[in-house]
Amino acid sequence: MAGELDALARTLDEALGLALHPDRISRVSGGSINECYRCLSAAGPAIFLKITSAAERAMFETEAAGLAELESAHAVRVPRVLGQGATHEHAWLALEWITFGRTTAKSAAALGEQLARQHRVSATSFGWQQNNTIGRTPQHNRWHQDWVTFFRDQRLRYQLDLARRNGHDGRLQARGRRLLECVGEFFATYRPVASLLHGDLWGGNWATDEADQPVIFDPAVYYGDREADLAMTRLFGGYPAEFYAAYAAGWPPDAGAATRVDLYNLYHVLNHLNLFGSGYRAHAVTLMDRLLAELGH
Repeated sequence: MAGELDALARTLDEALGLALHPDRISRVSGGSINECYRCLSAAGPAIFLKITSAAERAMFETEAAGLAELESAHAVRVPRVLGQGATHEHAWLALEWITFGRTTAKSAAALGEQLARQHRVSATSFGWQQNNTIGRTPQHNRWHQDWVTFFRDQRLRYQLDLARRNGHDGRLQARGRRLLECVGEFFATYRPVASLLHGDLWGGNWATDEADQPVIFDPAVYYGDREADLAMTRLFGGYPAEFYAAYAAGWPPDAGAATRVDLYNLYHVLNHLNLFGSGYRAHAVTLMDRLLAELGH
């Protein structure tokens, strides 16, 4: 990797005008998908550098576009994109370095208020101008006027088809087919707005900066039902109570939102099944059983 760091340092110097040197690039934690580095520059502040294989350059291109879309909402802070590109072996994405502090009740409440404002940014259809990824899984965002059709086919059906190709059949597929037939029943009296979504808003994708303000990152942006973002905040441990109170004060969720939490989180559990293996299969089946029971099926 040392030789590649030399090449990356030269590439960043040329692309961003930074006076980098390989021995000022240090590995940092940053998730399970990419390699992440803190780069010190003689020409300015530190940068956060994400690296993946050159074949996955499109993943960083769409991440950069998603961060720009979120930044244009002037709601929740996101890392500023400094540039992205590729060397012969690796693709890279350079972001501003943000020093994180301790999460507080104040920052959690600010996130709730600001996310409600972000969700007020809307489109006339559901989807986005380009496909992107959720983790490493392709996420299809073809525009559609009908939310139920969009979510059923481009979210649940896609993940179930991928799971079948990955060898996950049996009860998972049987319950999945039944659920696809009746997804619309969860929306009998509810018509979602096409809100600007982060798209992957689990607890590991937000933090608090040194000014005690929230920051969100690693998005899978599209325009969809805001409940999809809110549901994922509850998937892996939940957010502080102050977040939910502040969000509700800014834009109260629909009275039936709780009935759709499992529906929206099923998409992410299926994605984890496809990314990480059979340890998530029982969770996915449990969610489908609960959803079908909710409908009396």
